[in-house]
Amino acid sequence: MATSYNKLWKLLIDKGMRKKDLQLAAGISSGVITKMGKGEAVTTTVLARICRALDCNIGDIMEFVDDEN
Repeated sequence: MATSYNKLWKLLIDKGMRKKDLQLAAGISSGVITKMGKGEAVTTTVLARICRALDCNIGDIMEFVDDEN
């Protein structure tokens, strides 16, 4: 299973936010944004901060998808 954050990127577009805006609002590092951009795993603490900043649930920002292999 792979992690997809496509829902997060769409939500940012819908809210008129940039990744930098999310970084500041959630108090996360640019490294975390980079990891998420690559579909890599991040901690639940980070995901909770993002959900709090965007007033959403975890299912609104990520999902697990089948590996392409």
